Amino acid sequence: MSKKIIEYNKLRTIIPKLTGKKVLVGGCFDFLHIGHIRFLKAAKKEGDILIIVLESDEFIQKKKKRQPFHNQIERAEILSSLQMVDVVILLPFLKSGNDYLNLVKIVKPDIVAVTENDPQLKNKKRQVNKIGGILKIVVPHINNIASSRLIKKVEKLFF
Repeated sequence: MSKKIIEYNKLRTIIPKLTGKKVLVGGCFDFLHIGHIRFLKAAKKEGDILIIVLESDEFIQKKKKRQPFHNQIERAEILSSLQMVDVVILLPFLKSGNDYLNLVKIVKPDIVAVTENDPQLKNKKRQVNKIGGILKIVVPHINNIASSRLIKKVEKLFF
């Protein structure tokens, strides 16, 4: 496993060692596509260290109502191979807004980067405000690009 990949339970020891302006992003990144790449590039431009909090397989199953295309470790390996990514945090299944708030308090990002259409925009703004950070929309909404939509296209082609 890449040195860039961090287990959630090791955050408190590793995160304080990171120096520079921290940019936090989160998501499933289940079927990496051009929208993800544009988002990660734009987020990285906002700081020195790009940290991705990567949702669990259980999150995809329960919240997205489907099986993940790649499991969490595979997704982490793919993301960690990208030059603009500095850290990938493997999240357990977080059950509440308070769980995410605690995560933000541990990471203490200077910026939380989001897309224009982020469904958790209000929650993320509230969380980052509690730690004195900034929420920044780094890319506009991109129509017709979503992992779920791409997975359905692939399934139609091959199955």
